[in-house]
Amino acid sequence: MPISERAKQFSPFAALKGLSEALAKKEHLPVPRKELSDEQAESINRTLLASQRGDVVTAVWYDGERQEYVQLTGVVSDVDLLSRVLQIGSHAIPFAELADLILEGREGS
Repeated sequence: MPISERAKQFSPFAALKGLSEALAKKEHLPVPRKELSDEQAESINRTLLASQRGDVVTAVWYDGERQEYVQLTGVVSDVDLLSRVLQIGSHAIPFAELADLILEGREGS
């Protein structure tokens, strides 16, 4: 059996379980959250009020758990003004975490 084939038989058995995840987490540099200007906040607010179920939007928000900004383009499932949450597919984004929101177009237009 060639050496390359012998090595493959041991690959599913990691000697230190979770080491690669811990190293990846250690390599990640956290991004500090930026404060929005009044103009940016007003623009996001106007876009939220104009957004409806079925609209395509691009949202940028701060993920506090991962300590980084995330961008997603998708179809709005719900804009919950009471809970202050924007639902894009399976992502529930709190209004307070939004850094940018762009209305791309309406589905079926």
